Amino acid sequence: MKLGMKKFVNTLGLASLLLVAACSGGKEDAGAGAAATEAPKTEFNIGWSIYAGWMPWPYAEKTGILKKWADKYGIKINLIQVNDYVESINQYTAGKLDGVGSTNMDALTIPAAGGKDTTVLIIGDYSNGNDGIVLKGGKAMADIKGKTVNLVELSVSHYLLARALEMNGMKLADVKTVNTSDADIVSAFSTPDVVAVAAWNPQLAEIKSTAGAAEVFNSSQIPNEILDLMTVSTATLKANPNLGKALVGAWYEVLGIMSKGDAQAKEAIAEMAKLSGTTPDKFEAQLKTTFMYYKPADAVAYATGAEITKNENAVRQFSFAQGLFGPNAKSVDAIGIEFTGGKLLGDKANVKLRYDPSFMQMAADGKL
Repeated sequence: MKLGMKKFVNTLGLASLLLVAACSGGKEDAGAGAAATEAPKTEFNIGWSIYAGWMPWPYAEKTGILKKWADKYGIKINLIQVNDYVESINQYTAGKLDGVGSTNMDALTIPAAGGKDTTVLIIGDYSNGNDGIVLKGGKAMADIKGKTVNLVELSVSHYLLARALEMNGMKLADVKTVNTSDADIVSAFSTPDVVAVAAWNPQLAEIKSTAGAAEVFNSSQIPNEILDLMTVSTATLKANPNLGKALVGAWYEVLGIMSKGDAQAKEAIAEMAKLSGTTPDKFEAQLKTTFMYYKPADAVAYATGAEITKNENAVRQFSFAQGLFGPNAKSVDAIGIEFTGGKLLGDKANVKLRYDPSFMQMAADGKL
């Protein structure tokens, strides 16, 4: 798989998830707002797919760092690569995985919308230029009005387009979108008929290098709105807090290595590039447009601050408007999203997505 195979929801995947939810009654909870009870266990399956912000996971596995932390807490963690990102989320939602690498939008619109109570254990990074909008024959976002935009519909690219339009006094109705797979987006832009695209790296970089192309908006203009996370089953985490401790401990040990800027950091980044099937130079280019939360304290500060509810509200508003909450959702408040300090978006009786920075706080305090 190519580096930067970005995360997206496809309608088939969503439909299958909603079917799973319907068959299970659409609820995982034993009661309103409370996660179902699970028995403790000692072996866990964690899914991931190739993307710059998630490459610390296979590195942690290969170097023994993940095993070291799992051993510390008397558990076994099986890190499972799933080549198709959407399939990894499907497997998690169906209960085949205990946790999975996910974007914030997908965590909300797939497992949470499908009835699976999910906890955000780690806020790993946000897209800081990895996603962008490119035009031919235009130099500003205002020039996109009335044009057809090729993108992966119902993906973070679609969200990026909606936010860019909103921030420039327009709305989605002011453009037409054409669903185009990420595998085809570069070749599509090379044709005369395609004049505007929303895409992610590495395709975005190639598109931007086209003669006459101009990037008119990118994700650095909406910081912290496209997040890459490690999400886990709330019920599993509640029954097995050692899973959270081991995952967070391993994660920040790797990020500590990456952030030092020394020979060991270079070696680690080179190994991650190799594991993702690309060169160190290309991997480092991806990292430059990925804002990694290298320090747990910084991730905690965001998770507990005022900005997170504003950003997640923008994500949920888009998701509901696009029908990603499912056919039975009557309002944007159908799904509850819980934050620290009693902050909540949506239905408090149907909380399905929880931002819990307590394990990251343990890392920040040196208590793991």
